[in-house]
Amino acid sequence: MTTKSNLVGGEFLFRDSAAKDVFIPEEFTEEQKMVFNTVKEFMLKEVHSMGMAKLASLDAEKDKDLVLEIFRKASELGLCGVSIDEQYGGMGLDFNTGLLFTEALALGFSFATTIGCQTSIGSLPILWYGTEEQKKKYLPAIASGEKGCSYCLTEPTAGSDANSGKTKAVLNAEGTHYLLNGQKMWITNGGFAEVFTVFAKIDDDEKLSAFIVEKSFGGIELGKEEKKMGIKASSTVQVFFNNCKVPKENLLGERGKGFNMALNILNSGRIKISAGGVGGMKFGLDKCIEFTSQRIQFGKPISDFGAMKQKIGTIASTAFAIESGTYRVGAEVDKKHTELLASGSSANDSKINAMREYAIECALLKVQGSEAMCNTGDEAIQMFGGMGYSTETGVEMAYRDARITKIYEGTNEINRMLALAEFYKRAFVTKELNWRLAQKSVPSAIFQNYKPFTSGYLVTEFEFVNNLKALFLILTGAAGNSLKEKLVEEQEIVMHLADILAMAFITESAFLRVKKLKEKQGTDQAELEIKTAMAQAYLYDALDTARKAANTAIDSFSSGFQKKILKGLVRRMLHPYHINPKNTKRTVADFFIQKGGYRF
Repeated sequence: MTTKSNLVGGEFLFRDSAAKDVFIPEEFTEEQKMVFNTVKEFMLKEVHSMGMAKLASLDAEKDKDLVLEIFRKASELGLCGVSIDEQYGGMGLDFNTGLLFTEALALGFSFATTIGCQTSIGSLPILWYGTEEQKKKYLPAIASGEKGCSYCLTEPTAGSDANSGKTKAVLNAEGTHYLLNGQKMWITNGGFAEVFTVFAKIDDDEKLSAFIVEKSFGGIELGKEEKKMGIKASSTVQVFFNNCKVPKENLLGERGKGFNMALNILNSGRIKISAGGVGGMKFGLDKCIEFTSQRIQFGKPISDFGAMKQKIGTIASTAFAIESGTYRVGAEVDKKHTELLASGSSANDSKINAMREYAIECALLKVQGSEAMCNTGDEAIQMFGGMGYSTETGVEMAYRDARITKIYEGTNEINRMLALAEFYKRAFVTKELNWRLAQKSVPSAIFQNYKPFTSGYLVTEFEFVNNLKALFLILTGAAGNSLKEKLVEEQEIVMHLADILAMAFITESAFLRVKKLKEKQGTDQAELEIKTAMAQAYLYDALDTARKAANTAIDSFSSGFQKKILKGLVRRMLHPYHINPKNTKRTVADFFIQKGGYRF
């Protein structure tokens, strides 16, 4: 695998990627797998050992000491410093290994949120934007777990519109400290954190700035622990700043650049939600297979029934596809980071710009990963039946804990719109994307005499991938021509277009993975057949999603002859996919039922 980045963010739309250049999860090293297994074993030993009923009843307020005890044990293993460079006391994992770490964290339910905040949004602002002095002062204590950290962005009147926050910072008369005043809410780890990254506007600035704030500075008051639907053992509080004296040197990054900082940090958090979603889906699948294989009805295990197999096959196929896209992007982030460092970029700028490069893909993966994990939780309850509704099995807790992932790091609605907005900006404003590349290849499906390919290894599948890309570009252009600048206000249309874009990227990632395995010596043929079936099952459902999104978008902005032409294109480009979805998903389900869980 090449160590140079092969993919400009968003450019997957315009050109084909070579399978040999794409990272696939089968290429993780033994060291990387060891990180995964260490985290998994920790979660099983320290979290699952207390029993699901006990876990479901944990509360961040009444069980604070127990939560912090597990946090301390995690820190002793070095889990709090996975993203922090070794020179500051951390493990210095590359980004893709960090995603693997996050996938394993998903087994920890609420504790995944606690440690996830410490290793991601809580510490990354300092790691990416801090001065050398700030890094040396704060990162070692964060990496060791000596000091918990949190991220203070959201306010009562500033959620998705973060830049409208009212928290103020005013330099004192002596010019030595900023006096910080304001209110932050939904602050993860806020109940025990000693270090806060706080976003505020200096004086009458229009844009946010960021500050490193220690609890010991005084002028900080914490609200009560929030009573939440899920992630109950995770600390979530309001934080009030009343003339909190912040040393002038604790300004983080440049004045007025806090909003950009927040966006870049959230890009990292978004793809980590996707990785966590993959972990949640796999864990949920394991539990469902275990239960349905033991639950006897009508004289046999309910895992023998087609209704159960369809659910199991769908969950497994979705996990496989989203996993393919997630680690494909994670590897590109690492390669871009290395490339930027080699070109003379600073350590901070290399991290920031490598992450920013894939903002489109991160937003799309966050949406699909979180929604798939929530669907897994819902289907798990259904497979468990009445037992799924009981706290005894932990399934209802997984369902509740998963639900927040569609909200934090930007709601899924915001992320859909963000992906399209970033694409438009790069294609037409900054010109980072070479729009003309799209004009060099006209899909054959556009022509009236078109006949779908029906033979050859993955020929049909890659044809669909290319048609999904082309259809997105065609509909985006048509909607833009019809609505002009008003398109950004038509959020329903934008979100439908984003779903087509997501289906194009994730299906491509799944089939590039399968193709690379096919070309790789030593690939287990039985597993290759199952992985191919999973990619095909995902594509079958993805085409349904894309057809509905395309037709709904067309009905929403076009009429007359244009509408007729566009709908004709949808029919030809997303023509029927001739596989047997029932048999394909049964094949996938039977494989994992026989294995006793997701065993790749």
